[in-house]
Amino acid sequence: MPTSKNQKTQKTSRSIFERITQQGAIDLANEQEENIYLFVPNLIGYLRIVFAALAVRSMKDHPKVCAVLYCISAILDVADGMAARSFNQTSKLGGVLDMVTDRCSTTSLMVFLSSAYPDWSTLFQFLIALDFSSHFIHMYASLVTGATSHKLIQSEVSKILWLYYNNRITLFIFCAGNEIFFVALYIIYTSKLPAIGLSAALVHSLVPDVLKQQISAAAFENFTNYVININPAHLVAIVTFPICFTKQVINVVQFWKASKTLVGVDLSERANNRQKKQ
Repeated sequence: MPTSKNQKTQKTSRSIFERITQQGAIDLANEQEENIYLFVPNLIGYLRIVFAALAVRSMKDHPKVCAVLYCISAILDVADGMAARSFNQTSKLGGVLDMVTDRCSTTSLMVFLSSAYPDWSTLFQFLIALDFSSHFIHMYASLVTGATSHKLIQSEVSKILWLYYNNRITLFIFCAGNEIFFVALYIIYTSKLPAIGLSAALVHSLVPDVLKQQISAAAFENFTNYVININPAHLVAIVTFPICFTKQVINVVQFWKASKTLVGVDLSERANNRQKKQ
């Protein structure tokens, strides 16, 4: 008796919980009973890509438009997660799409900042490499250890990563603060915002006399001129810098822990292979 399409799909569906090949996954996608491409969070993810692409397109000549579009794309990053939980539509496609969009949009902005601040270009290039490598190796380590999501971290593995990934507020603060810092640097370079309006007399009164005695008059004068010319973008960058710095530390920890995980997997596989040969 010939096997019906539904029976074939059910048989294939049962097998994916045991093991699935790439061809088996493609067959399932072709015979899908529900269209994961059209999940609400994934649709929001596609919209994020559009806004991010438009932001990159306007980055050179239209800084205000770029900043607004970039921020909308970042806000949609929060919206797709909320939609996934609300509609019970979490998916691996959505998770990877979300991460890739984050990495590409942040990289595009830092590439621009590398040319805007040539003295700091090496640092921006390092941050790009760290961002991509830490997330890629972390994602790969999660896959080979059978985790259903790269965000499922046990506190025994890393307390830092557990606090980062398992608390939505913490995750939001660090991701948003990191992006806002780079956007602030972009606005500082591209836009002539008015200064906040601090006077030289106010700056002199706020600095302790002990500190004034430790620096030269010329250095203190340069510091005063910088402070009185601070605009809102400078202030945002100053406030979010500690968050951005901590986010880079988290990336380093993520890279190191994922590396140790892969080493452990390699050692386990080599031990199993030796046992099979005995």
